[in-house]
Amino acid sequence: MRQNPASDPEADARRSAVYALLAQVPSGRVVTYGELASLAGLGRAARWVGRLMSQLPDATTLPWHRVVAAGGRLSMPAGSPAGHEQRARLRAEGVTVVNDRVDMRRHGWQSTGYSG
Repeated sequence: MRQNPASDPEADARRSAVYALLAQVPSGRVVTYGELASLAGLGRAARWVGRLMSQLPDATTLPWHRVVAAGGRLSMPAGSPAGHEQRARLRAEGVTVVNDRVDMRRHGWQSTGYSG
């Protein structure tokens, strides 16, 4: 008998690890999907993290806008409502966005001391 994925304790633990890390990303900093996956102990699960971010409720207080694609690329389309909101939030935090890209050397975040 298969378990319902929504009640899978292992999946819940993975989600919790990602959410806990995401909550630590400070204003003015960004992290990539791949870095978030790696820091949460999920290896190379960047796409899974992306899917998880897309499933956050609209009223979430997690800073989803601080998660970017590899190399600092913004993955939300520029003309979409979510893309507009991400760009506006990042700029309000002092993050420079040029050609839909964030300078990771300047704005990248490195976790210190998290252990999932």
